[in-house]
Amino acid sequence: MDAPELDAIDLQLLTRLQLDSSLSNQALAELVHVSPPTCLRRVKRLHEAGLIEREIAVLSVDILARVLGYGLTALLEVTLDRQDQAALEAFEQRVMQEDAVQQCYRVSPGPDFCLVVHAANMPDYLALTQRLLTADANVRNVKTFFSIKRSKFGARLPLPKTTHWAPSG
Repeated sequence: MDAPELDAIDLQLLTRLQLDSSLSNQALAELVHVSPPTCLRRVKRLHEAGLIEREIAVLSVDILARVLGYGLTALLEVTLDRQDQAALEAFEQRVMQEDAVQQCYRVSPGPDFCLVVHAANMPDYLALTQRLLTADANVRNVKTFFSIKRSKFGARLPLPKTTHWAPSG
């Protein structure tokens, strides 16, 4: 599917939805100064174009840790022995099966992947690393950083504040 052209209203809708996707269609329409049917039609088009991948609830890691027990957040740098396409994709597929892996980025230069992992505690983290990393003969090196405090977390992408924007290409 071709990338859609975005106008100022589309950009406002995307910005507002990134901040609070639980807004009613009526409230969203009022915020961007369009009629509710227009708002609904535009948001549907943005979904269909794939610009809005999904809508989720972002849970508080800190509160959950207090309610459910100790929580552990780790950032991992993973380097593979072989970096051919099949090896990289095989590792990505294994990572995608693990609920504890919140984010996975293929990066360059340096390690092949950076992962953000959440585990209930150190034994859970150890079990995850044994399943995901130790059992994979292609994993050469892992460097782990444990979070002591989350200073900022977000998923909002900065969008241009122009009246008309179309993707290049």
